[in-house]
Amino acid sequence: MAGGGFRPVRTAVREPDGSTREHQMRIARNRIVSALRDRGQQARADWVERELPELVDPAKHSGLLATLHLDPADLADAPTP
Repeated sequence: MAGGGFRPVRTAVREPDGSTREHQMRIARNRIVSALRDRGQQARADWVERELPELVDPAKHSGLLATLHLDPADLADAPTP
């Protein structure tokens, strides 16, 4: 990954009144598991399935995602309030 860092995992969402608000993104655990299985890392994928919540907070788990060489911006789901 060029630049040595992750891209921010936030998005601006337009509210009904026309204003915008920033939401933190969440990552579905199954997307992390799929990425690991695609790389042949079955044991790591099994561990993630057992240990992480269904929706992963990329800020809280940034160290783990970095260790797994996963960019949260590539895995992020729709914004959550």
